[in-house]
Parts: sequence; structure tokens; C-alpha cells
Amino acid sequence: MTDLTPYVDLWWSSIDDFTHLLEELTEEEWSAPTDLPGWSVRDVAAHTAHLEHVLSGGRHEHVELGEVPHVRNPMGQFTEQGIVSRRGHSTDDLVNEIRESATATHTAILADTTPVADAPALGPFGAVGWTNRTLWTNRPIDLWMHEQDIRRATGRPGTFDSPGAQHTVDHLSDTLGLVLGKRAQATPGTTLRVEIDGHAPRAWQVTDAGRGEGLTEVPDDADVTLTFSRESFALLAGGRRPVDQVTVGVGGDEEVAQRVLATMAVTP
Repeated sequence: MTDLTPYVDLWWSSIDDFTHLLEELTEEEWSAPTDLPGWSVRDVAAHTAHLEHVLSGGRHEHVELGEVPHVRNPMGQFTEQGIVSRRGHSTDDLVNEIRESATATHTAILADTTPVADAPALGPFGAVGWTNRTLWTNRPIDLWMHEQDIRRATGRPGTFDSPGAQHTVDHLSDTLGLVLGKRAQATPGTTLRVEIDGHAPRAWQVTDAGRGEGLTEVPDDADVTLTFSRESFALLAGGRRPVDQVTVGVGGDEEVAQRVLATMAVTP
């Protein structure tokens, strides 16, 4: 599968991590609320079953939603329909659907129906402008983030050192230049250094055009330094918790730091 192979392999291992976690849950834990507005653990599992079903070539079922406060756009409606259409499924049904759909997708890929990296992704993924590269980069992120949603909801911390965690944090941190320059509106010349446990330090500087560009050499004396655990970074970049509920080390310009932290969320 050329350059997409590592992402597919990571997705496949993340499916295993996710489904094994679901199998550990008690009946009561399936109903536990998560950090995602309106979603229980069961809803997170149903969402994952829906996406894996569609990814394998399955049909999306259009259902009437009515008024749902946390649904704000067509993508949110599509996502919620996948959950609502599985309301009558048992928890075993959801786990089996995830495994069976993922196995069908994986088998097709091994049979060398290789997607071209920069070609439009099939189905609803391509409809939102995603290429195959974007799709396969994002599936492991979605799985690891939702695994963490369930782990927090059920008091089962873990897999912060997994390949999925490494991949997720690496890719979400790529957005920090945009956050610094466009969202936080830092002035030209402002530098940001970010340290995340288990990752090499990274840095960005705002150009005269207002863009945050990555620096090849990471300064020791950046205008702002932010220090995270993998969990704290994922909570903010994933929009799961507000800044005042997350532990972050801050050095340098406090005002710019707070603007960066307040605008870090880049996942829906």
C-alpha cells in the first residue's frame, strides 16, 4: 500500500485496542457519560461502529433526528444518524460490527485493492473533501481519541504510550502554527516552544504575513513555552476539556499562552 501502509497498520492495531477495551466494560459503564456533549460510552461505540461500517462499503442509514442540541452542522447530523440508527443494537452487536467491518476493510486492502493516496476517498469521506491520505491518517486518531473518551468515563487510564497515542499527538501538534498565528493572533516574530512528554520539543514563529511556521531549530528562550503530558495535550487539542480543567506548564508571555491554550481545539 506504499506510503499509506503505516497508517493502515496503525488503524488495524487501534481497532484491536478499542474493541478489547469495550469487552472489559460492565453493563453500567456502557451508560456512563463522556466528555463529548450528549454522548455516553455506548454512543461512542455506536459512532465507531457506524464509521467502520461505512468505511467497509456499508450503507449509511438516514433517520429522523428531531432537535438534538449538540448537532450543529451536516457532519454532526451524519454522525448522529449513525448513532441513532443503532439504538436497538446490543453492546455485543456493536463490538461485532466494529470487528466485522474492520476485517472486511482490512481483507480488501490485503487483497491489493490499494487506494491511491491523493485520490478522493470513497463515500461520505470523499464528499467532505478528504483524500485517502487524509482518511487513513485520521482513522487512527479518531479511534485513539475515542478510546480515551471511554477510558476517562470509566476510570480506566491507559495506552498513553501506544503507537496510536504517538501518532495522534504528532499530527494534532502539526496544527499549532495555525493556532499561534491565526487563532491566537500572536504578533509577527512571536515564538512558541511546545514540550510534550514522549515527543521531541517543537517550535513555531509568526511570520510578517501572520502565519505560524515551524522552526527547524527549537529555541530555548521562546516567547511562550507550553509543557504538556500526552493526555493534557489531547484533552485540549481534542476539545475535550476547558483550559481550567487541564494541567499545563506555562512559561513566558502569559497572555499569548492563554490565547493559544483557549483556541487549541482542532477536532470536531
